[in-house]
Amino acid sequence: MKLVGVELRRIAMPLVAPFRTSFATMTTREILLVRIETEDHEGYGECVTMADPLYSSEYTAAAADVLRGYLVPALAALPALDPWAVAPALAAFKGHRMAKAALETAVLDAWLRSHDLSMGQWLGATAERVPAGVSVGIMDSVPALLDAVDGYLSEGYRRIKLKIEPGWDVAPVRAVRERFGDDVQLQVDANTAYTLADAGQLARLDPYGLLLIEQPLDEEDLRGHAELAQRVRTPICLDESIVSARSAADAIAMGACSVVNIKPGRVGGYLEARRIHDVCAAHGVPVWCGGMLETGLGRAANVALAALPGFTLPGDTSASDRYYRTDITEPFVLRDGHLDVPRGPGLGISPIPGQLAEVTTSTEWIGR
Repeated sequence: MKLVGVELRRIAMPLVAPFRTSFATMTTREILLVRIETEDHEGYGECVTMADPLYSSEYTAAAADVLRGYLVPALAALPALDPWAVAPALAAFKGHRMAKAALETAVLDAWLRSHDLSMGQWLGATAERVPAGVSVGIMDSVPALLDAVDGYLSEGYRRIKLKIEPGWDVAPVRAVRERFGDDVQLQVDANTAYTLADAGQLARLDPYGLLLIEQPLDEEDLRGHAELAQRVRTPICLDESIVSARSAADAIAMGACSVVNIKPGRVGGYLEARRIHDVCAAHGVPVWCGGMLETGLGRAANVALAALPGFTLPGDTSASDRYYRTDITEPFVLRDGHLDVPRGPGLGISPIPGQLAEVTTSTEWIGR
């Protein structure tokens, strides 16, 4: 393939309800879409940065800047383009994994379309549908939380994840267990909100039979996570700490985690995500696919990834209507607690022009 140009498109997607975590409350998801054009095909990638550098050091304006100034020119300098060429071409530029992932995904989408392959086929998917979990934000009250969880269970979600922070942890978990019983697959996500000094408080979650505690400590504190894993019975899962296959191998070797959340944007793309899957499978460590409130484009790629054999836990691959009344693609619909893996070429899904235009706030074309 030969690159013709790249479009950077900013969109703003209103959420069906505010989504609160330990670091922010979001009412609108601002997203950067990357579309590449080759001589014969186009491909899309979704950049999962947030508007502000709160979840990670990356943020959307910076992603657009590094794509415009460095990453796209480096890609344009290549004599020919394929998915394996992207990471080496961008390696000189430190960090910016989410921006790199969006560009790599767009190339992958176009390349797969040119070869009439679906992303699931190419990644090595072994399932035609994947079990869907749902992430429940921090609520104003326990009754409000219970109503929300009741609604998601009624819809058929196979796993509930509760966002937690100091002051909102044991009480909501206890309430969910008392209301819905021990059979519900339940886990919690702290988004780095605790320190090792909170080990005693986190140990109070042990009696509730959680699947895991996700990223309780700072992303750079692997030693702290390893010590915490010795002080609590609930399995420790890492999210923000895992940025590559190497970091996953290190965390496993240190005993810092026994479960890994793979977010392709956080690790630089789907090629690296598959490497992390393989490393974890070799060590007998289960993985699941995290979410970043993606549109149907990012969701399609995540669902394909989650169909690999090592993804043995339901991920955050919720239906489109969990977050958006109207998606920019045909919506993903929950059926018997599962989402279908797209079968069409590339991502297997494309934006609907009118719906994309309605939420677009700006576009920029970068020619070769």
